[in-house]
Amino acid sequence: MKTWFITGAARGFGVELVRAALARGHHVVATARDSARIKELLPDAGDRLLALDLDVTDPAAAQRAVGTAVDTFGRIDVVVNNAGRGLLGAVEEASDEAVRAVYDVNVFGTLNVQRAVLPVLRAQRSGHVVNISSVGGLVGSPGWGIYNSTKFAVEGFTEALSRELDPLGVHVTLVEPGYFRTDFLDASSLHTAGTEIADYAGTAGAMRETATRVNHSQPGDPVKAAAAIVTITEAPRPPLRLLLGSDCVANVETKTGSLLADIEQWRDLSLSTDHDDVAAA
Repeated sequence: MKTWFITGAARGFGVELVRAALARGHHVVATARDSARIKELLPDAGDRLLALDLDVTDPAAAQRAVGTAVDTFGRIDVVVNNAGRGLLGAVEEASDEAVRAVYDVNVFGTLNVQRAVLPVLRAQRSGHVVNISSVGGLVGSPGWGIYNSTKFAVEGFTEALSRELDPLGVHVTLVEPGYFRTDFLDASSLHTAGTEIADYAGTAGAMRETATRVNHSQPGDPVKAAAAIVTITEAPRPPLRLLLGSDCVANVETKTGSLLADIEQWRDLSLSTDHDDVAAA
């Protein structure tokens, strides 16, 4: 039996992860801005579920939630940073206020929770940090540039974190979902840039139309995704990255191929920038 600490647990991937972890017999600390919603969705969870209010943008609140979790269950084994916010619009269309709001949740909120919980995991010399990224953390797309940038940031510090924590016995995994049939594209999760520039109608504008059209008909099944995430937390050596969904795999394979092609095409120019003494050696 493990103790899970999950943010953004009132809907989407979050609530499905709570269900999956409880079904495997674990304790779960499920957090959300309004934890009453969690209790409504899981009225029969019993004393293995602790629902707590948590705004991840509040560092003191994150410290309190982690403290309550440890006081209640004695330890934390799996931390899932799932709370997130979307922003749809061309990079130029996004206001400073809108950009900062997305970063506050996706980047600084994740860091707040990590800072609160990592002392517990380091003291235990065990645990698993699971940061929910996105296919958009590996592949940039028109209309998603600001959101992409937050997930690229999560990818960067999480990859470094994995190397820092590995000698201490703590695992780290990035989860990159594609389009899943959650409410991420609903207005409650996804915000749009207030300005629309006509020159971007065929790129970011087209993506706005696509997001509306595919909402609640996405290919990915969040129940299966939650089960997959639980599965990797039970592996002796879990992966650094877990891609979820056929669309994610296809997009990342295309990106990887493009990256390799650029390396090969420009290899000589890239290598030519070393100092002469390095090139001679």
